[in-house]
Amino acid sequence: MSSTEELRHTALDALHRSLGATMTDFAGWDMPLRYGSERDEHTAVRTRAGLFDLSHMGEIAVTGPQAAALLDFALVGNIGGVRPGRARYTMICRADGGILDDLIVYRLAETEYLVVANASNAQTVLDALVERSAGFDAEVRDDRDAYALIAVQGPESPGILKSLTDADLDGLKYYAGLPGTVAGVPALIARTGYTGEDGFELFVKPEHAVGLWQALTEAGAGVGLVPCGLSCRDTLRLEAGMPLYGHELSTALTPFDAGLGRVVKFEKEGDFVGREALQEAAERAAAKPPRVLVGLVAEGRRVPRAGFSVVSGGEVIGEVTSGAPSPTLGKPIAMAYVDAAHAAPGTPGVGVDIRGSHEPYEVVPLPFYKRQK
Repeated sequence: MSSTEELRHTALDALHRSLGATMTDFAGWDMPLRYGSERDEHTAVRTRAGLFDLSHMGEIAVTGPQAAALLDFALVGNIGGVRPGRARYTMICRADGGILDDLIVYRLAETEYLVVANASNAQTVLDALVERSAGFDAEVRDDRDAYALIAVQGPESPGILKSLTDADLDGLKYYAGLPGTVAGVPALIARTGYTGEDGFELFVKPEHAVGLWQALTEAGAGVGLVPCGLSCRDTLRLEAGMPLYGHELSTALTPFDAGLGRVVKFEKEGDFVGREALQEAAERAAAKPPRVLVGLVAEGRRVPRAGFSVVSGGEVIGEVTSGAPSPTLGKPIAMAYVDAAHAAPGTPGVGVDIRGSHEPYEVVPLPFYKRQK
């Protein structure tokens, strides 16, 4: 982007600025990076609650008699098997098996779905779904301007939300969504998130976003709710071992290369885009394991970054995909793809090449952090 005027703004833009947010260009959107200390925001989500503007995410409606059949053809998951009111994590792949994006698909009704794509890939996903809809009695609609998306995440989030809605939150399972009213406005209430904590994502009309944000802020004031930016969202998802497109996922990788082959449902009826290539990828992975996504914890203080080489015995054995200081662990951490021979937790002699210095790292299983149920 050559100037901020060309960036897209969410319905909460003026509110973020009034709160003193540091703004940044993220996938063509002007988004809050942090409001104060990203460490404090991170800790608030782990111990109390945090409030996020996620209105940059890409919502795509798929409706009609053959909506389920279209999504089963277009995506790798068994979407027709998702019950109304539930959601599924899945992926959309190219014909060669490369990952175009990872998605959450909500089944709102028998013939109505909401596909949520990453902001950076929303147009790509929309274009692919439109192209793949040929011959299906279904409509693909760009609904990005129809929604604002606000997330409240952290152990205090159920109590905060209960004070603003009469929806049955206790009965709302993880990866489920139900229509309801929050602070007097209609919302799709989803028990999903990208932080490793319990929490909710609220899809509302853009004109209701400011009022809802303010109502959540007031409801959470007594339990330490704070506004949170993209910076702590990244460290939270990294601690939770959640992949980020462009880092752990890309068109150069199939779901099997990424260790997420479980999302590919070969048993579903009919063909789907990428089936043949993905079956070959599954067979390759079974015969010779590809590089494995592992966690790395620093013994020192130097922070690894995406693209840094993972080394052992003077040889490059992998590459860091994401790295940051972990507020929860108090040490730098990273996710990295490493050769299978070096992927076992505790593998000795593993390090990261940080500007010519081989810093020692411990190989650990993912995730780094798992909340207490």
